Amino acid sequence: MSWFGLGKKRSRFGRMLDDEDITQEELSNVSRVGHTTISKLCNDDNYRPKHSTAIKIKNGLKQLGVNKDVDKYLGI
Repeated sequence: MSWFGLGKKRSRFGRMLDDEDITQEELSNVSRVGHTTISKLCNDDNYRPKHSTAIKIKNGLKQLGVNKDVDKYLGI
């Protein structure tokens, strides 16, 4: 049974992670960004991370094999 689509509305960033089959915990561990920050990014389209945080997230996503322009998903 799939739980996608239930619960809170996902942000563009959250939907991108879902599409890439990457968990918030996985991204948090690889990027060394706190789970609270990752959760805010996945659930709030208006949240904008600091530049240094965005770089960590982009590098973490590259390590996980995401080859997309992540800036548009981060709102920067």
